[in-house]
Amino acid sequence: MNNLGRVMDAEELRLVAGNISEWARRVRELRTEEGYQILTHNDRSELKPGEYLLETDKIQPAFERTISKETRAYVLDRNGFTCQMCGAVAGEIHPYDAGRKTRLHIGHILDKSMGGNDEPVNLRAICSVCNEGASNAMLIRPDLARLLVQLRRATSVDQIEVLKWLVKKYPRQADELRKLGE
Repeated sequence: MNNLGRVMDAEELRLVAGNISEWARRVRELRTEEGYQILTHNDRSELKPGEYLLETDKIQPAFERTISKETRAYVLDRNGFTCQMCGAVAGEIHPYDAGRKTRLHIGHILDKSMGGNDEPVNLRAICSVCNEGASNAMLIRPDLARLLVQLRRATSVDQIEVLKWLVKKYPRQADELRKLGE
């Protein structure tokens, strides 16, 4: 409230939030759950990306969460507790931000503002790093053909790392495949 009407950048907001790594999530919570009108470049053309403005202290009705705990648990389990955009695993050090552990959220594939709904088929696990940059962006999940094309283009060192990761992620299935090959 001390910065009412003043444009602030991301660094200032992080400091005001007590230097927490999840400051952007807190800004979204203040907006959607507590009703503060924190504006960004998506709301005002004169604001640059990374700039924020609390124009008024007038609070709007809070956003109602409609995704149940059961649906959240189902989606996280279905997605293997893995971000469906970057592949980061919950609780592990984030591959694109070594300064924090991966924290998963539930995100919409087709955002509600674009006609999406809260059904599990329209939901996915998404990490906070990808969620901060998502902003109604849709990422189509690659199919087997696209994945194979990308893997074939990768170096053999990277292909071996993918194999190690798959064996670690699916040890039972890897053992079954080894037995079939014997």
